[in-house]
Amino acid sequence: MKKNRILITGGTGFIGYHLAKKCVSLNWLVDSISTKSPSNERKLKKVKYLKIDITKKKDLIKSLSKDYDYVVNLAGYVDHSKKKKTLYSHFNGCKNISEIFLKKKIKKFIQIGSSIEYGKNLSPQKENLDNKKIFLIYGKAKLMSTNYLLSLYKKHYFPVSVLRLYLVYGPYQDRNRVIPIVIDNALKSKEFDCSLGTQFRDFVYVDDVVNGIIKSLKNKKTNGQIINLGSGKPIMIKDIILKICKIIGSGKPQFGKIKFRKDEIKNLYPSITKAKKILNWTPKVKINLGLKKTINYYKKNG
Repeated sequence: MKKNRILITGGTGFIGYHLAKKCVSLNWLVDSISTKSPSNERKLKKVKYLKIDITKKKDLIKSLSKDYDYVVNLAGYVDHSKKKKTLYSHFNGCKNISEIFLKKKIKKFIQIGSSIEYGKNLSPQKENLDNKKIFLIYGKAKLMSTNYLLSLYKKHYFPVSVLRLYLVYGPYQDRNRVIPIVIDNALKSKEFDCSLGTQFRDFVYVDDVVNGIIKSLKNKKTNGQIINLGSGKPIMIKDIILKICKIIGSGKPQFGKIKFRKDEIKNLYPSITKAKKILNWTPKVKINLGLKKTINYYKKNG
């Protein structure tokens, strides 16, 4: 029986690592594209790692001679302070990779989008909302990519789905993200400055997101669709911080020491009705269990 072959762009990143690991466990053939080699902790034996910049189309064409069943695009420059590079890497990279696979027969192309594409729309955010006042270049780049890919679906029936993720967390996450930062400070019993923490956000465990991606890959009903993936249960940032400190038994958050950003969105969380209906997907890992698993990882790995 022929094995499924998947290409993951950004396969050395946090979500890419977990997706690759899941695909290996399903006995799929997995190739990863990234500009960097994987860190030791994110390196998987059965994954073929290709060091390519997806903004360089000629390099992509040379390297991607295999036939893939599935492509998941997680790639893009992560330092969003560099606006031109962020826009170019996310949009041009997405355009390059999709144009290559438009000419090949693939079963599904998944674009990993972001909640930031909704701009300042009120929560719970639904997929049919017009996108208002997107203030970050990352959000603009992601939305440009979404619109371009959906135009390929309309013109050429390109089998693409856009999954808009909310705040994904879990083991192996980069340590400059909010949950790892809080865990690190709490494990060291430090005082650490925070905002008031009254913003509502949606945190979704990485294994649930990966399961959503796999379900979408196998589901033709998701072609040409935008689908939110989140927990569906908004929580105050302050409550997340206090939960982490309670589980660890230490940590001294100093709420109100950091001012809110001028463009701070007070409430940012999704409706996940569409994911439940089309994908038959519901997040399984509740916040307390997800935090415990994440904390245990950082305890073991410093």
